[in-house]
Amino acid sequence: MEQLNNSLAARLADRFRGFLPVVVDVETGGFDAERDALLEIAVVVIGMDQEGHLYPHPAVSTHVEPFPGANIDPRALEITGIDPENPLRGALDERSALDHIFQPVRLAIRQNECQRAILVGHNAAFDLGFLNAAVRRVGHKRNPFHPFSCFDTATLSGLAFGQTVLSKAVLAAGYTFDSREAHSAVYDAERTALLFCRIVNRLRALEVLELERVGSVLP
Repeated sequence: MEQLNNSLAARLADRFRGFLPVVVDVETGGFDAERDALLEIAVVVIGMDQEGHLYPHPAVSTHVEPFPGANIDPRALEITGIDPENPLRGALDERSALDHIFQPVRLAIRQNECQRAILVGHNAAFDLGFLNAAVRRVGHKRNPFHPFSCFDTATLSGLAFGQTVLSKAVLAAGYTFDSREAHSAVYDAERTALLFCRIVNRLRALEVLELERVGSVLP
């Protein structure tokens, strides 16, 4: 078994071609990344244990102050329950918010000897679009994320479990999902991270079984 395990990627940097998977979830004032406000963002760095299994690190998150002139659709606030005017949110401006979430990502990239991070999200293009728009607005020069590549758990869970809605995919993966906590960036990022790890670990288990089968028939 040790020989079989050694034939699979044993380092996170090797598993994803030098990329560090990081789950990102954003809550926003609408669907237009250029015009609508970024209101909350959470990241969950993915780790790998000595057996090659993925696991999520604790989430890092912050509320975000709407950028000047940002549009906020009241219907979006009804879904998220966010009150942008609440002083108790402790919101950071976009530059400070990006610095806050990028710092642990860059640290994990160095620790895992990766080249850069790759965004993991449920309908990942949405989260990546808002992240990139905020980076452009503030002129951030140290964005650790790949600018266009991503891993979409909606697609992956459709393949693995036949479900594309986050709540249903999480349940199909064997976890609980509290609809009262949904549309919180932290909760959705944490559930998405569990889902991503379950799918990748499930694939690894199948790879091990396949290697065992091939090894048993070789002379």
